Amino acid sequence: MDVEHAAEIELHHLPAYAPHLNPDELVNADLKRALADKTITTHGQMELAVRSFFRRVQKLPDHVLGYFGGPHTIYASTV
Repeated sequence: MDVEHAAEIELHHLPAYAPHLNPDELVNADLKRALADKTITTHGQMELAVRSFFRRVQKLPDHVLGYFGGPHTIYASTV
């Protein structure tokens, strides 16, 4: 083991599953809420609904930033 930089290394134990730390999970939850009241029976309908959701969201930059604004994901908005 190289101990030359040992003092510069910091070990962080991460939880096995922590969706609240992952902005992707917030997007997925938002998408699920948006599609919850729709009746989708075909692949084409699903694709159209998902694309429509993302087209709406991409026009709302403050909404997108909100995915990174939670207390556990604020790190991502500072990069």
